[in-house]
Amino acid sequence: MATDYALMIRNLLSFYDFNDKTMIAIGAGGGQFVAYGHAPRRIVAIDQDAAALDQLRRAVAENGMSGKFELVQGDFLTMDVPLRGDVVLFDFCLHEMADPALALRRAGRLAPDVVVFDHGRTSRWTHYVVEEEKVKLAWEAVERLGAARSKEYSAEHKFRDHAELLAKVRVQGDVALQRIEKFRSQTNITIPLTYELALVRFPVRLER
Repeated sequence: MATDYALMIRNLLSFYDFNDKTMIAIGAGGGQFVAYGHAPRRIVAIDQDAAALDQLRRAVAENGMSGKFELVQGDFLTMDVPLRGDVVLFDFCLHEMADPALALRRAGRLAPDVVVFDHGRTSRWTHYVVEEEKVKLAWEAVERLGAARSKEYSAEHKFRDHAELLAKVRVQGDVALQRIEKFRSQTNITIPLTYELALVRFPVRLER
C-alpha cells in the first residue's frame, strides 16, 4: 500500500501551528503520522490499541523523539487524561468514537484548541471500508459546535493488487470484502480519498 503520508503531515502542520505546544493526540497509535511530533514541545499520545501503541513507540524511537512522547493506553471517553494541554488532536479517530459529540466536549475541557484530522465526507475510501455513516456523524458533531476553520484535501490509496487491498480492509468485515470484489482481477489499484481538517476553539456553548 502506498499513501503520501508526508504530504498529509505537511497539510496538517500548515493548517495549525503546533510549534512549542503541549499536544494531546487521540488515536495516535500506528505511527503513520509520527513526524508531526517534531513541532510540539510535548505530546501525550492516547490509544486503546496496545499493538498500535507499540508501533508508535517504535516510530517515535526511530525518529529520535522518545523524550517528547508519553504513550498512554486507554479509552479517551472514559479514562482520566493525565494533563491539560494547548491543543487536542483527533488523529483519524473521531469517527471511531462511540459518541463523537461527547469526545469533542471532553477534548474542549482539556485544551482551548481541538483539531480534527479525519476522513472526508466525500471520500470514496470510506465506502470501501464501510465507514460512511460513522464519518458523517463525526463531522455533524463538529458542525454543531462550529469550526473556526476547516479545509478538505484530496489524496489516493494505491495498492499493488487485490491481495494487498484485501489485507488492508479485511478487518472491516464482510460488506467491505464484497465492495472490493470489483478489484479482484486488477493490479495497480488506485482509490481516491478525501480528508478534512477542522479547528474548534473552546470555550464554546457545550450544551448545544
